[in-house]
Amino acid sequence: MGMSRRFHFLLAAVLSLPPLVAAQQSGAPNSGAWSGTIVYSSCNADEAFNESPECFRAAPGAKLYLYDDTNRAMYGVDPQELAAAHLGDSVTVRGTLDGETIHASSLELMSIGLAVGQPAPNFSLHDQFGRKQTLASLKGANGTVLLFFRSADW
Repeated sequence: MGMSRRFHFLLAAVLSLPPLVAAQQSGAPNSGAWSGTIVYSSCNADEAFNESPECFRAAPGAKLYLYDDTNRAMYGVDPQELAAAHLGDSVTVRGTLDGETIHASSLELMSIGLAVGQPAPNFSLHDQFGRKQTLASLKGANGTVLLFFRSADW
């Protein structure tokens, strides 16, 4: 692709962005998937982040919400029946976001990690000292425990 053609392609891509951004800012519905924990609306994002008992206790007029801890946002879930059996569960909700409400088409439990007793897949990674580590190199006499955690400053 010649320089002139690349420039025109890039220019066309850049010029097509403002309508997309404007549509998102205008409150137009966006389709997608959101993951988090089902909590009651009687708690706020800070309480949900700290896993406050208030988030899992029914309160008059409280509805079920999805708390997304990656952006510390609370989303209403419509219809409520999809979330009713999942209070406290980590789920993925698919549907359309309209304002702060997800009009859900599906809700599924998140699968995090391996099932108990399921063997870990072979891997090869560098440790904090730059040494290559594999499942075999880490395996001890009694097996191996691998722990991955999310840093508090992510």
